[in-house]
Amino acid sequence: MASSMKAIQIKNTGGVEVLEHVTIERPKITGLTDVLVKNHFSGVNFIDTYHRSGLYKLSLPVVLGREGAGVVEAVGDGVKDIRPGDHVAYLSASSYAEFTIADSKKVAKIPDGINLKLAAASLLQGLTAWAMITQSYEVKKDDWILIHAAAGGVGLLLVQLVKNCGAHVIGTVSNDEKAKLAISAGAEHVINYSTQNVVDEVMRITDNKGVHAVYDGVGKDTFETSLACARRLGSLISFGNASGAVPPFEILRLSEKNLKLMRPTLFKYFETDEEFRKYTTELFTVIKEGKLDIKIWKTYKLSDARQAHLDLEGRKTTGKLILQL
Repeated sequence: MASSMKAIQIKNTGGVEVLEHVTIERPKITGLTDVLVKNHFSGVNFIDTYHRSGLYKLSLPVVLGREGAGVVEAVGDGVKDIRPGDHVAYLSASSYAEFTIADSKKVAKIPDGINLKLAAASLLQGLTAWAMITQSYEVKKDDWILIHAAAGGVGLLLVQLVKNCGAHVIGTVSNDEKAKLAISAGAEHVINYSTQNVVDEVMRITDNKGVHAVYDGVGKDTFETSLACARRLGSLISFGNASGAVPPFEILRLSEKNLKLMRPTLFKYFETDEEFRKYTTELFTVIKEGKLDIKIWKTYKLSDARQAHLDLEGRKTTGKLILQL
């Protein structure tokens, strides 16, 4: 078997120009819980752009990517429930490559009825949305929930899941095409922030009460709006930096409405093997039951990773971006 593989690597941080399509050494099993996966698909996520730009620091050089799906090639001696030939999805570094080593604690067998492409498209963003509505702020029937970037990858999933809880969804989007997508996913109200004032519209819709919770994956550009839209005793879940990191602010401002502010990170919700199994099982179940539709916006060749990053950062996308290997 060949000892080399194709991958997308960065040696410096910066714009998309630092993404290099290279031939490097194929990884090998070295640990007891290692799982070697031959990737068929790798998910493209905003966290990949944060690593590329240097917003989130990594040791360089590094192969980008945080999730993938494929077929198991080999496992470490301590792996008991995963075998070569299994179809799996995983969360691990260095997934923009033909092969990836993942820790068995973050590898999930793909159930019947879900193919490799769908599994790769659903894992990281699906788990993010699922954790947001069950852990970060537990959505309740008749809640009013504001979801920024409601036609994006995580946004479309949040809209569906929040709607399934019996809550009222208000989504923000940048254009009329994205508004139609958010409405089709279950949003009752959609605000086009390019032409409408988000705070004014939210207050009009909620009779000047504001929303019970805001899910904000945009960051810097929407943070002040999110604070203004939350009602007294409301919650702001700031889970992303699509527009840049939220700048420092005076924590005393939260006391104006006794707001709760959380900045969660996905992996802290399932540090144990049991937690990961629980969340992935729940996620795959709602997908199989047809309660969560995973929209794949575009599939790119590995060598086209630069274009995928350009499209994602340019707010051109609706749904999930996938690299095919």
